[in-house]
Amino acid sequence: MRYKCRSYLSTFLFFILLLSLLTGLAFAAEQKVLVLEISGSITPVSDDIVADAIAFAENDNYEALVITLNTPGGGLDETLNIIEQIAATDVPVIGYVYPEGTKAWSAGTLILISTDIAAMAPYTIIGSAQPVTVTPSGSEPVEDTKIINALVKRATENAKKYDRNQTAAEEFITKNLNLDADTALEYNIIEYVSPSITDLMSQVDGQEVKGRVLSTENAEITYYEPSLRLAFMNIISNPIVSSLLLLLGVYAVILGISNPGFGAELFGIVAIALGLIGTGFDVNIGALFLIIVGVILLVLEFQAPGFGVFGIAGLICIIAGSVLLAPTDFPRNYTPAEFQRTLIISVSAPTIILGLFLVFVIYKIFEVRRKRPLFGELVGDSGQAIESIGNGQEGYILHRGQHWKARSSDLIDKGDKVKILEKDGVVLVVKKLKDEQELER
Repeated sequence: MRYKCRSYLSTFLFFILLLSLLTGLAFAAEQKVLVLEISGSITPVSDDIVADAIAFAENDNYEALVITLNTPGGGLDETLNIIEQIAATDVPVIGYVYPEGTKAWSAGTLILISTDIAAMAPYTIIGSAQPVTVTPSGSEPVEDTKIINALVKRATENAKKYDRNQTAAEEFITKNLNLDADTALEYNIIEYVSPSITDLMSQVDGQEVKGRVLSTENAEITYYEPSLRLAFMNIISNPIVSSLLLLLGVYAVILGISNPGFGAELFGIVAIALGLIGTGFDVNIGALFLIIVGVILLVLEFQAPGFGVFGIAGLICIIAGSVLLAPTDFPRNYTPAEFQRTLIISVSAPTIILGLFLVFVIYKIFEVRRKRPLFGELVGDSGQAIESIGNGQEGYILHRGQHWKARSSDLIDKGDKVKILEKDGVVLVVKKLKDEQELER
């Protein structure tokens, strides 16, 4: 009897242990981590995407939100908005400069040191957070102490909040300090160096963040996908894309006004509207003024009898306006000087190419204006019938390799030579040519 009781007890304990194990595995499998990728410039849409990802993580009870950073920086207002959202959410936010060989400069560095957990992949770089502006003579650091002190205070307070190196946080801004992953870990700017998201989740497992203990080692990794609207807005908000949309729209309007009927002006209006939306309507008024003046001058040139000073001045205004239109001034673009110069080249080079193309178009129009009317040259010339014409029947003739519709009071057979008498609408009036001497008369 005792043997049977022990056997029942052992079986019961075995089932309890098995049930606990299965429950634990099921619980571990339920843990999810959401990954949001920020690559390229931080634009007016980036903070909307971060807000949407945070709401997604909150509603679906994700264990943590990982924001991977591969950015040269971006708008300061958007950056500060993202930092505020990270602080406000109850979801643990992990900043991760990833993948290997990438960077999180300027605004990206401020975001990284403002996350609950900061990590970097090997061979990545952070820093270069000193505000600069690009001038014709080169790049110049922003010297306004009001701006610098505000940025430094924001960075050091965030570093202090997460017990990170405040001196390094300050020198990112005041001395353009740059750190690789290992040095950032040594200087206590980040907590982890990890080659992959899966490895990072294993490292942070068990850490207490925002009042919860992370259970991320076996968590399911889910990548955030923005809605179609946010994805489209993210594309057109890229500073290069939005600037080129504005410029393409300007040129399309010019061609549409000068050659109506092809819909170019409609395309131009749509492109300009998309470009303005992409920039968040935060554009350089002086640049727009130059571009508008350039448009007016080019339209005047199209309407003038020849190519001259209006066209040249208009092109100069548009090219100068396009350079100023690129968002390179701080705080609209909080990036290193090298990236700002790249942005200027990326916008101005296509503008110059489009401008040269427009010069070519104007030149061709000028050539056409100087030519005698084509139909005037046809009158008195000869051609060859390629089908029977006459008795009220229209047909086609061949003139200098081109087919023309024609009619005649004469009976003309296929292959007969004809003389062009006049033009009636789109139809040529011809007569049968009996000999070459008749062509001269």
